[in-house]
Amino acid sequence: MTRFVIETTYHLPIYRQRVYEAESLEDACRCAIDDDGWEDEESDIDTSGETFVTGVWENADRSVEGTARMIPDEFRETIQRKADLFDRLAVLLREPAQPMGLSPHDFENWLPKVLVALAEADAITGISMKGD
Repeated sequence: MTRFVIETTYHLPIYRQRVYEAESLEDACRCAIDDDGWEDEESDIDTSGETFVTGVWENADRSVEGTARMIPDEFRETIQRKADLFDRLAVLLREPAQPMGLSPHDFENWLPKVLVALAEADAITGISMKGD
């Protein structure tokens, strides 16, 4: 039988609640994000995330030994898998849009929605591929 070292992880939410005075909701959120002080943090054990595989090594007793292996997709973190899918879908939406069987009217209705979705994708990822 083959020996595997499997590293698993789960995320434990750590939170804090503080009052910020600001001109707007966005300014208050920015203050909270920029605030480096965490001396009043709390652990939220009840909402810890899923357990997922973060490393696999074959024929090993420790991670620094053996051969590192690719993690099968089904055992990776769900949110990361969704993010990877999001990236792939955004790339597909960026391909030169052609009606491909859609009537010109349907295509004209579809295109603005795609452009809005791509703008949202750009805002989330911080990446714009307008030059592609």
